[in-house]
Amino acid sequence: MPETAQYVDPRRWKALIFIALAQLMVVLDATIVNIALPSAQADLGISDGNRQWVITAYALAFGGLLLFGGRIADLWGRKQTFLVGLVGFAAASAIGGAAVNTGMLLGARALQGVFGALLAPSALSLLAVMFTDPKERAKAFGVFGAIAGGGGAVGLILGGVLTEYLDWRWTFFVNIPFAIIAAVGAIAVIREPVESHNSSRLDIPGVLLASTGLVALVYGFTRAESDGWSAGPTVGLFVAAAVLLIAFVIVESRVKAPLLPLRVVANRNRGGVYASLGLAIIGMFGLFLFLTYYMQVVKGYSPVRTGFAFLPMVAGMITGSTQIGARLMTRVPARLLMGPGFLVASVGMLLLTQIDLDTSYPALILPAFLLLGLGMGTAFMPAMSLATHGVEPRDAGVASAMVNTSQQVGGAIGTALLNTIAASATTEYAKSHAAAASSRKALELQSMVHGYTSAIWWAVGILVLAAVIAITMVKAGQQENGGAVAGSGDGAAEDAIPVMAH
Repeated sequence: MPETAQYVDPRRWKALIFIALAQLMVVLDATIVNIALPSAQADLGISDGNRQWVITAYALAFGGLLLFGGRIADLWGRKQTFLVGLVGFAAASAIGGAAVNTGMLLGARALQGVFGALLAPSALSLLAVMFTDPKERAKAFGVFGAIAGGGGAVGLILGGVLTEYLDWRWTFFVNIPFAIIAAVGAIAVIREPVESHNSSRLDIPGVLLASTGLVALVYGFTRAESDGWSAGPTVGLFVAAAVLLIAFVIVESRVKAPLLPLRVVANRNRGGVYASLGLAIIGMFGLFLFLTYYMQVVKGYSPVRTGFAFLPMVAGMITGSTQIGARLMTRVPARLLMGPGFLVASVGMLLLTQIDLDTSYPALILPAFLLLGLGMGTAFMPAMSLATHGVEPRDAGVASAMVNTSQQVGGAIGTALLNTIAASATTEYAKSHAAAASSRKALELQSMVHGYTSAIWWAVGILVLAAVIAITMVKAGQQENGGAVAGSGDGAAEDAIPVMAH
């Protein structure tokens, strides 16, 4: 593919503002509803059995359709897909905020997931084709990485404020002004070259296999959390997911215009990024849930105080992403940012294994949050950039979708896996300490904390594994001019293709 003359769009930094705003909206929605869920459940009369679907309906639609959304972005054009995603997400949010019964709320959440699957990959792929200068790319992905890493914690803060001072419905309505501002800005400043589109026919078998396979996988982990790992439906869903995803790989290797060109994931660097990022998210998502309950139930924090307790982690992520990762990305190999970043985060996670009923926030939780934020921010930024660095422009959307897929599937797996571990440890502790307990309430709380720390130990191991994969698999050098990955090792030749700029 011949290198095109690079034209630098003077409005690219303005475009970044609106792309980042849209990404923040999508990431916020993964956690903002969590804190509002008890209020929504009481208001709409949602049963305990159905309340998980408020979270799961979004995760299933989003995780299952991300690859399809990435391919649509390559086919339709990223700007057009971005705008459709924004408008649809805002409309779905309005329906959710106005919900009068369980069905209406669950339908709105599923719709949010559908349009989020269009919005997320188109946002990231727009950055991939707009920022090709390595220093500018580092800054742009620093901002994007900070939002992707810290948005979940910001969602907890905003969810707490809106639920406590307004109403749970505002956790949905708040998306509407975000979407309007981002859409108006995108129309005004984003320009995309027609040459970067991929006009090949849509791979319908690939769409069906990937979507149903990912839905089965995400739903399998959800059922494992509620029914247990050995339950018939759980095992059946995992078997179905394996069969469907293996069939997907076989189909993709044979069709002329695959939904996911295997060259995107076969490259050693990108494969390492997807695997390590997914593992890191597995550890982090469960942590958000545990610590939210720990601070509200065990420590007695209000929703707002709980949200603000996460602020140091957000600050750490922004610092790690924009001040460490962005400054060093063009000077050192990505693995020397990702590996140490995940290890620093694992040290923060290790501190949290020491929480107890009377743990001091300033003495233990605060330093743990700072280390977690700094580590994850430092690792996220080069990971996000490298995941789309050096791909052909026509594949930018689907490469971006793989980043989001690894995060979304990782989040679903993390929540289910760590919750199951915590629940088992909690039950075991309660049984073995029932005779010696001074009061039922104290036993309940101590059992809960024991369950959390048991799961957090697993999260420590998962983060260490993410660091090992990043250090051993990601062989790219620092990201240099021209869009090629310097010193990319295995698979470098087919990926050393300049990304076309505007």
